[in-house]
Amino acid sequence: MCGELRIFAGPGCPQESKGTLKHDFTRRQLLTHLGRFVAISSLPSVPFFPIGCGSGRPSHSPTPPGAGYAGTDDQLLEELEKAAFLFFWEQADPTTGQVKDRAFATGNDTRTISSIASTGFGLTALCIGDQRGYQSSAAIAARVQTTLNFVLNRLQPSGMNGFLYHFVDMTSGARAFNSEVSSIDTAILLCGVLMCRQHFSQDPQIPGLATRIYNNVNFAWMLNGGTTLSMGWKPETGFLSARWNAYCELMMLYLVAMASPTFPIPASSWSAWSRPTIQYQGLSYISGSDPLFVHQYSHAWFDFQGKKDAFANYFENSVKAMQAHRLFCISLAGQFSDYSADLWGVSASDSQKGYVAWGGPSAQGTPIGPVDGSIVPCAAAGSLPFDFSDTIRVLRWIRGHYPQAWQRYGYVDAFNPLTGWYDADVIGIDLGISVLMAENQRTQFVWNTFMKDPVAQNGMNLAGFQPG
Repeated sequence: MCGELRIFAGPGCPQESKGTLKHDFTRRQLLTHLGRFVAISSLPSVPFFPIGCGSGRPSHSPTPPGAGYAGTDDQLLEELEKAAFLFFWEQADPTTGQVKDRAFATGNDTRTISSIASTGFGLTALCIGDQRGYQSSAAIAARVQTTLNFVLNRLQPSGMNGFLYHFVDMTSGARAFNSEVSSIDTAILLCGVLMCRQHFSQDPQIPGLATRIYNNVNFAWMLNGGTTLSMGWKPETGFLSARWNAYCELMMLYLVAMASPTFPIPASSWSAWSRPTIQYQGLSYISGSDPLFVHQYSHAWFDFQGKKDAFANYFENSVKAMQAHRLFCISLAGQFSDYSADLWGVSASDSQKGYVAWGGPSAQGTPIGPVDGSIVPCAAAGSLPFDFSDTIRVLRWIRGHYPQAWQRYGYVDAFNPLTGWYDADVIGIDLGISVLMAENQRTQFVWNTFMKDPVAQNGMNLAGFQPG
């Protein structure tokens, strides 16, 4: 019988409505746990998918329903952005601004748990919504003010040294799920805060609130005496043993930490984390055996195009990682007949068996986690600026041929064409990366606005970025 994996401190979960949590893992600990298995998953004497229920047996996909998407590419992205904005507008507590971690894809959700990462993406989505007129500027600015006031006056005092608990009750702000004070999720929130500082620069309250929130964060404390940042801290046990010490979504955390005017970490921290490489079908790129989202998140705010540090051009690195992932999915078409150039993409998401960190290729060229033919739309949507033609092709195919995969807030978090399963939920961070990258593809609005902030500029200067 297949066990249900739960990431206790990872984005997009825990799932309040789906029973008892089985594991007290952070997201990164789960990814490390999965990584221990990828080397054996290709051995003939070992089941192909060592975790979960993926059998690896050839499947036959039914003929996709629907007649295809008739609109233009820009019309589809407009629909995606407007639907995602609606999630961040409707599924936030209007008295605190905190955004739900997840909600039913059809709306009418009564769950009350917020994640600070979802709120961080949500703050940026509010800026996009203001720019596109999805709500009145006055209403959006008031929601931003409410959100920042609650972060400053409720969440930061109940956290530790300016860092915030990963999951909180969206109304009271109380810690939820025994979650950790999270360094990476605080960084995601801060990116949204700084985005608002720039977009609402003429507002009488927002810039000051944003500055106070950012300056409160004691990044040096999170080093815990080391050269790399800890993943978090709990009052019961102290610092988590895991560190942000290898390439992943960590770049935004280090950049905002180095640029701090109050509690910075040394610029040398930028070179303290490792940059392993993967070779796959002629592509060589920096990556661990991680899902695709690690190549997307920092790029949602920081514009790495045309820039390189002493190690890499990270935008081009993400292009290669996305292309490798696409080729990897297509290579599995013999086992999962839905995968093709029209339909691919797997990143950390819900599955029929719970929330899983899955994808590929791993460093060994094998699947990460129990890949089973499922499709995760944010894998393509969050990669739109990296390879527009290949990613929009997927989004058009899903929109046109799988009508159940599109609900009130846009694409459901995941679905499996081979089994007919469609996730009942959407997840805030997955909608968030989709709407931010869609807007960056269309207008570069998030990049152009965020990169005006001195934090973004100073962080990249301290990391040694040059044109190239």
